[in-house]
Amino acid sequence: MGKARRRQRQGTERSTCDPRTQAAFEGPASDEETRSALHGLLTEAFDALDHWDEHGLDFVAATMAALCASPSTRRAAVLTLLDSTTTATTHAWQIGWQPADLHRLVGRRLGAPEQGVVVDVMAHELGQYAPATVDARWLAQLREVDDRPPGPRSTTWIEARRAAGTDWFTLVSQVITVLHLLARLPTLEHLTPVPGEALPGPGQPEAAGAAAVDERILSRVRMLLAKAESTTFEAEAATFTAGAQSLMARHSIDAALLTQRADRTDRDGPRGRRIGIDNPYDGPKAVLLQAVVSANRCRMVWSRELGFGTVVGFEADLDAVELLFTSLLVQATRTLAAAGSRSTLHGGSRTRSFRQSFLAAFADRIGERLHEATAREEEAAFAANAGGRELVPLLAARAEQVDEALGTWFPEVRQTRVSAARDAEGWHSGRTAADRAQLGASPRLGA
Repeated sequence: MGKARRRQRQGTERSTCDPRTQAAFEGPASDEETRSALHGLLTEAFDALDHWDEHGLDFVAATMAALCASPSTRRAAVLTLLDSTTTATTHAWQIGWQPADLHRLVGRRLGAPEQGVVVDVMAHELGQYAPATVDARWLAQLREVDDRPPGPRSTTWIEARRAAGTDWFTLVSQVITVLHLLARLPTLEHLTPVPGEALPGPGQPEAAGAAAVDERILSRVRMLLAKAESTTFEAEAATFTAGAQSLMARHSIDAALLTQRADRTDRDGPRGRRIGIDNPYDGPKAVLLQAVVSANRCRMVWSRELGFGTVVGFEADLDAVELLFTSLLVQATRTLAAAGSRSTLHGGSRTRSFRQSFLAAFADRIGERLHEATAREEEAAFAANAGGRELVPLLAARAEQVDEALGTWFPEVRQTRVSAARDAEGWHSGRTAADRAQLGASPRLGA
C-alpha cells in the first residue's frame, strides 16, 4: 500500500477479533449483523493505524475482505463501506475541506492508489447534490483530478474497482486508510459554501460578460506563461513572465475601477483559495508564493503541515497568483534540473543546500521584479485617472477588505522564518536566473 503501509510492527499480533464481531462469521449473517461487524472492524482498524500496528491492521483488512468476497455478505459489506466513506467525506466538507485539499493531502500522506479511491469517494458524494447547489469551483477541482465519464449507476465505485482487477484485500486496505485519514482531519476555514448550500449564480448578462472578459485575459496570461515555460533562454522566460504580471496587474486595476464606476461591489468580495506547496524545499516555495501573493495585492497564510498556503484576495488577483506561481515553479524546476548536482571539495553532496539556496534567491529576486511590474502598471493607471485621485483610495479600500477577510478566517496567525540560504553558489545562481533580463511587458502586450 505504499506510504500508507509504512507502520512499525508492535508484536501484539491479533489471532481473533472481538467476540461481537466473530458471531457474524460463524454462519449465515443478516445484513444488520454484517453491518455491525464491519463497524466494529473499522474501529479496530483505526486503533491499529493510530498505534502503527501493521499485523493488527492486516488481520482486520483480511477479515473485512472475506466479508466483501462472500456472496452472502457482500452486498451489506460493500454498502457499509460506501456509506462510511460518503459520511466521512460529507463531514470533511462541513469542517472546511474542498476536493483539491483532500486529493492533495491523500497524495501527500498516503499515495497514488489512495488518491484514486478518494477521487471516487468525492465524485460519489458530490453526485448526490443538484449541480446548481455546488460551488462551481468544487466541480472544477474534481474535474481536474477526474476526467473519466461517469460509471453506470447500478454499480458502486467499490464494485467497479473490484471488477477492474483490484483484489478485495488491497481494496479494503486502501478504503480503511482513506477512511482513517478522513476521520482525523483538522478543521479548516470555510472559504466557500458547502455542497447543497451554494446559491445559483446571478445569471445576468453583465456578470456573464465580465466572466467572458476575465477568461480572455486569463487565456492571454496562460499563453505568455506557456512561452516562458517552454523557452530554454532565461532572458525570454523573464520577459514573458513580466509581461504576464503586467497584464494581470492591469486587469486587476481595470476590474476594480469598473466595479467602482458601476456603483456596485465585487460579486463576492475577497475570497480564499488554497494553493499546494509541496516538498522538497517547501520553505523556499512558500517564500516564492508569498512574493507572488504580495505583488498581486493578496495575503497568504502557510499551513506547512498540510502542504498548502491559503491566499486571500479578490477573484481576479487569486487567478493571477495561482497561474503565476505554478508557472514560476515550472521555470525554477527546469533551471535546477539543467544545473545538475553539486558536491563539496571532499566529494560529499551539497545538491540539497544548493537547490534550497537557489530557490530562496529566486523567490527573493522574483518578488522584487513582480513588484516593479505591478508598480509600473499602477503608475500608468494613476496618470490615466487624474493623478490617481480615483484609484488610490480604491486600492486602499480593497486592501483593507482583504485584511479584514484574513482576520476573520485567521484570527490568530504568527510569522514564520524560513531557513536562510547556506550555499553561495546556489544563492547567486538563483538571483541570476530571476534577474537575467530587464523585466518589462512588450509594447504590443496591451494591443
